Parts: sequence; structure tokens; C-alpha cells
Amino acid sequence: MKRLIALFLIFLSTFAFANELTNEEASAFGDQTQPKAQSYSNTTFTKNLYLSYLNYPNHVFRNQRFVVEVKALITRKNFNSIQTVFLNGNGIAPSNPKETWKKLETEDNTYTNKFYFKAKNPNFVMPTIEVRLYNGNQLVESRQIMGKNVGFSDIAKSDERFTNVIASQLTLIGTKTKQYNNKEALTIIDINAKNSNLEDFSLKGFEEQGITVFEENLPDQHIIYNVTIPIHKKNIIFNYYNTTKNQFEKIEVPITFDEELVSTQTDLNPNNSSFEFYKKIAMGVLSLVLLVLLIWKRKYYILIPFLISLAIFILFAMPNKTITLKEKTVIYILPTKNSTIFQKVEKESIVEEMKRKNGFIKIMFGSGNYIGWVKEEDVSTN
Repeated sequence: MKRLIALFLIFLSTFAFANELTNEEASAFGDQTQPKAQSYSNTTFTKNLYLSYLNYPNHVFRNQRFVVEVKALITRKNFNSIQTVFLNGNGIAPSNPKETWKKLETEDNTYTNKFYFKAKNPNFVMPTIEVRLYNGNQLVESRQIMGKNVGFSDIAKSDERFTNVIASQLTLIGTKTKQYNNKEALTIIDINAKNSNLEDFSLKGFEEQGITVFEENLPDQHIIYNVTIPIHKKNIIFNYYNTTKNQFEKIEVPITFDEELVSTQTDLNPNNSSFEFYKKIAMGVLSLVLLVLLIWKRKYYILIPFLISLAIFILFAMPNKTITLKEKTVIYILPTKNSTIFQKVEKESIVEEMKRKNGFIKIMFGSGNYIGWVKEEDVSTN
């Protein structure tokens, strides 16, 4: 009997051990299948966007405009737009954040972009650049590239000739000078620059000066600068810092008196600017397209935008209002009491009014060749 009981107990323990072993093997098999499924799932999210810097400065100066060039290698096909986002920057931002990415003709699937920054204080932090790929409205992939540390310093604090301009190139296009009284003359300076902060241009030692025309199509900039100088001055000498040569460059402006300031060189008439011209053309074309759609579709909802665009086009195309100046009216360069006298009108004259400011009226005269300011009290009310 004892042997039977012993055999029975051995049988039960063997059966239990076999059942436990079976459960453990089943559990182990289940754990092995899960990683395989997960690994297969991950293969659908392979990386198809790679970012790198092509150009990045190690050191910049105060108010220097510099470029950061980014390269994007995109191996996926299912996208139709690229968006750029700037994250975590401090005290600095790109001046062209929506710049379009350009595909390289020499390399497949490679795009580049240039973003321009301007350093104003030493505590700035360059942003992280995030590039997002969209297929329609759906985000299909995004990657980030961290901003780098950039050194910062001031430049030429004690240089009286320094104009605050830092550029890879600066070119003096031309200059005109005209005498206005026994003590002063007006000099107009025409300057082009590349990769610069030409908007900060300033000449030390002259009280009355300023930018009258500023044009920008990065990396190129253009200004026309007015400055009143002593009548006896023979030249104007100034410096700018050349980032290509890493040295200061001296520019000399010779003072040669001219009887007339020719508007074809100075282009002071805003109505002749390319921006104003393209605005008029754009509104005219839009009005024409809406008119064709209105006639073709005969839908009244097109009438409202057509009338709005037509009104804006007519407003742009309308000539300036004309006013009459009294005899002996003095025309000033700037709308200030101490401004240099540009010219004196000997008899009543009809001129075009451009705008009013601080008791002065900006006028265009001489067949649109000249711009100046007159006091409101010198305008005839008849």
C-alpha cells in the first residue's frame, strides 16, 4: 500500500511539473513574437530627411548681418512642400524666415536655403532650425538641427570714420553736391553693398543727414544718402569693415559742385520706384482677371472683389494732388526748422503734394525731378 501511495504522489508531481513547463514555454514563445511584430512596424518609419550646415559663422560683430546656410537631403517622394520653423532662439531672428528652399541641379534630392540674421547684443542665442515636410496639409516628416554658439564683439568704437557698416562688399555708385547757402552744401551719396547692414549707415561729425532711399533684395542693399556739409569741405572720407578681407576699407567721396541734382541718378521720386510700378501692374492684372471671370461665370460674388481691386488700382494710378506755392516760397530738404534750403520759388508755382508732416508739406516739382518740403503757410489757399 505504501508503494502504491508513493507511486501515486510521484505521478501527480510529474504531471504538475509537465503542465508548468508547458505554460512557461508558451509564455516564452509569446514574448518572442512581440518584438518581431514591433521591429516590422518600425521599418515603416525610416528616416528620409537629413539636415546639415553648409555655412555658419564662428564670430560676428555688433549689428553685423550674417548668413546661415542649411542643406536638406530628402530621400522620400511623398511630399510637396517644405516649411521652416525657428525654435528656442533668444535675442535674434532671421530677417527672411519664409525663404523658399531651392533644389540643387547638381545633386538629386538635395535642397539648400540661406537665412539672414543680425546680431545686436552679446546675449543672443542662435535658434534651432526645424524643417517640416508636408504632403498637402499632412505632416509626413520633420527634423531639427541645433543652433551653434557664435562669438560676439564690438568693433571700431573709437574710429570717427566708421559708418557702422559691415559688409562683404561696398561700392560707391555716384555722388552729387549742390550749394544752398554761403555756409553749407548738400551732398547726395549713392551706395550699393552686399551682405551688409547698410540701413545703419551714418557719417560722424555731420548734424543733418539721413537715408532718403533704401532698397533691399538680400544679400544686396542700396541706399541714397543725404548729408549737409560745410561749403569749404573738399571730400568725405569714411570706413566700413570688409568681411571678405577681414579689414577696414576706406571710401573717399569727392565734393564736386553741380548746378542740378538729376533725378535719374538719385531716383528720389517714389512714383518711379519699381515697387510702386509693380503694385500698379499687379492690381491692374487682378482687376482684369476678375472682370473676365465676372463676364464668363456671371456670378455676383465675383463683383465685390472686382470692385475692390478696381478701386485700389484707380487709387494707385491717380496722380498726386496739386497745390500752388506763394511767391518767395522756400523749399527745404527736410521738414525741420533748421533744415538746409533747397531752393526759393520766385513766383507762384504749381507742384504735386505728396504728404504732410509737422506743419510741412512734401512736394514734387520740376517735372517730377525734385523732392522737397515747404511750410503749410506758404501754400496759396485761392
